[in-house]
Amino acid sequence: MSEVRASEEPTPTDSNHDRAEPHDANVGSRLNWLRAGVLGANDGIVSTAGVVVGVAGATADKGAIVLAGIAALSAGAMSMAAGEYVSVSTQRDSERALIELETRELREDPEGELEELTQIYEAKGMRRELAEEVAGELTAHDALAAHAEAELGIDPNDLTNPWHAAGASMLAFVVGAILPMLTITFSPATYRIHVTVLSVAAALALTGWASARLGRSPATRAVLRNVGGGLLAMGVTYAIGALVGVNLG
Repeated sequence: MSEVRASEEPTPTDSNHDRAEPHDANVGSRLNWLRAGVLGANDGIVSTAGVVVGVAGATADKGAIVLAGIAALSAGAMSMAAGEYVSVSTQRDSERALIELETRELREDPEGELEELTQIYEAKGMRRELAEEVAGELTAHDALAAHAEAELGIDPNDLTNPWHAAGASMLAFVVGAILPMLTITFSPATYRIHVTVLSVAAALALTGWASARLGRSPATRAVLRNVGGGLLAMGVTYAIGALVGVNLG
């Protein structure tokens, strides 16, 4: 009897743990969206900064620099949206095909599918009797959802929308690209490149820290990698721009 009461009455530690740890099934999906947004903004920062700094290395004409930045922002945003739409659409088509196959198998061989689901739970460590009970209960509740999640890792009621993915990627890229555009446009000509490089480095440090936090990885390494890559990209494009500008001049 004491063992039953102990198992039924949660300890304060268990209760605190449950409150601290989210059990929402969509948490992983939301984290993936946030991570994609951070990476999209990071791409916008680096690619647009590389273009405007490269053009600034070739010419001091503010109009030419701004025009190049606008072109880079527009082309990059559209490229991100189109690439994400194609990628997610392909994934969605594959998921739909797998769901259709699973639906047909459930219709044609329900006993075999039930046994397959039972074996999946057995492989995860359940006793045979418990695995049969769980598989039976879940199949009775929603056979397709149970089998799609256990066998394929897919939620048939929550497939990714390619339009949403495309829009989010484009928006994230634009948000990231705005920073180098504003700094290169409104900074004094003498310090234009210096201000842009410093602001971009700070923004890349922030996105590196955010991506590390979302992925629960060491922040210092991510920040250094992010900032170093961005500075390298700007340095290379500036050198190319300066070389081209001298040769053309």
